[in-house]
Amino acid sequence: MIFTEREIEYLRGQRIGRLATLQPNGTLQVSPIGFRYNPGLRTIDIAGRAMAASRKFRNVLANGRVAFVVDDVPSVDPWQVRCLEIRGYGEALAEPADSAAPLPGPIIRVHPRRVISFGVDPGNPASGARDVPSH
Repeated sequence: MIFTEREIEYLRGQRIGRLATLQPNGTLQVSPIGFRYNPGLRTIDIAGRAMAASRKFRNVLANGRVAFVVDDVPSVDPWQVRCLEIRGYGEALAEPADSAAPLPGPIIRVHPRRVISFGVDPGNPASGARDVPSH
């Protein structure tokens, strides 16, 4: 299991996330991005205009280490925060045939290796922080 059913539902209900990639000089770049959950591959597929020319795409090509966060605040009274943080590796794909991304063309595909979840699936012992077995 990579995501619980509620986590998948949460991902499907969100449209913007933040992708962190490692730049060649060792600093991090964080970008707001559009994404979709790919149920066939159990990955996060990220698209964008001129994706192949973007710094984030080139960062993933060079290194592959990524972190991706989706979060929101559904209530301020009482205070409630929901968040999924996904750490793993990314693939920079020029022509994916199996993309779930919101736009056609090149994508970054995030393969989860660690998931940190809070406020999304309360009470489920399978949620929380967990490592994802390689497949």
